[in-house]
Amino acid sequence: MPKFLHTADWQIGKHFGGFEPDDAALLAKARIDGIRVIAELAAAEQVDGVLVAGDVFDAQTVADKTIQQAFRAMELYPGPWLLMPGNHDAGLIESVWTRAQRLGAVPSNAVLCLTATPLLLLDGNVAVLPAPLTQRNTFADLTEWFEDAATESGVIRIGMAHGSVQGILHDGIDSANPIAAGRAASARLDYLALGDWHGTAQIDARTWYSGTHEQDRFRGNEPGNVLIVEVEAGQEPRVRHVRTGRHQWRQLNTRLQVASDIEALEATLETLSTTDVIELTVAGTVDLASHERIQRAVSRAQGRVLALRWDLAGLQLLPSSEDIASLRADGYLADAIDELRIAQTLDGAADDLARDSLILLATTMRSVNTSGAAA
Repeated sequence: MPKFLHTADWQIGKHFGGFEPDDAALLAKARIDGIRVIAELAAAEQVDGVLVAGDVFDAQTVADKTIQQAFRAMELYPGPWLLMPGNHDAGLIESVWTRAQRLGAVPSNAVLCLTATPLLLLDGNVAVLPAPLTQRNTFADLTEWFEDAATESGVIRIGMAHGSVQGILHDGIDSANPIAAGRAASARLDYLALGDWHGTAQIDARTWYSGTHEQDRFRGNEPGNVLIVEVEAGQEPRVRHVRTGRHQWRQLNTRLQVASDIEALEATLETLSTTDVIELTVAGTVDLASHERIQRAVSRAQGRVLALRWDLAGLQLLPSSEDIASLRADGYLADAIDELRIAQTLDGAADDLARDSLILLATTMRSVNTSGAAA
């Protein structure tokens, strides 16, 4: 029984602009490393081909080096790779695909599915019908031609498409690049390999989204998988999930109310590892000493995880008498600290400015006091 690996939405070259530059670079590298994981799996499973259902690249403008790295990462699987354009890397007249060809980056076992033309595999026993996007958005169903595509009796029919199955997916995804529900049945497909939805999802017995191979956003919709598909003409395919994602994206939201909450936050951050991608949001009311303690814990966590973005804007600073005493603030400085503390209760940008000013003032005064003590 022929066996294929179905994957999609690699989006190689994604920038991850919401992260610090060093973290963003590691996240981008993880996506290319994920291709090597897929190649190793494809070789171990002895599949008859890898179906990549669109969005191999994140944009037409990815660097030449990124293109070369993506194709080099496929080396561990010598069988056929069928790569199809999606909305991020549409097969335009001049595109990332034509650039890859000019660079000589495309290996001989990689088939670029740039036109709606049947591709025969396994001595003609399998026909792959691709529906490549030739522009970013289309409002026509590019899978319609599957129904008129003639194949000989007994030939396995596999469709590849990138878009939204109408009336099925949530989050308002029914827009551009539509795919008719029931297309697998109407086009007599034995399997329909889809891309665009970044989570693994079964649409019907013969239609699946593989999802992205490595999670790339804070959304729990079953990302980080590929599908191993065994298919036989006229039979329902056997589909098996295989986890390829190595990184877990987690959102940590904490509101600090008592001292033990800070200890709990520190303990949580200490459990993180290099496989974690973290979005940390901390709110509540703390004194200056506690704020510095939190900042140290976040700094340590930065060195522990793959990537971390944090938001401490929800923290309101309430300097304690010990804080003020340690800063040796009296007279005008004590009044300024009190005014900044009160200003944090205002709405809008004023409270952010007051909080940031308190932090800057405290840092500066501690530095001055330390230098004075050393002298």
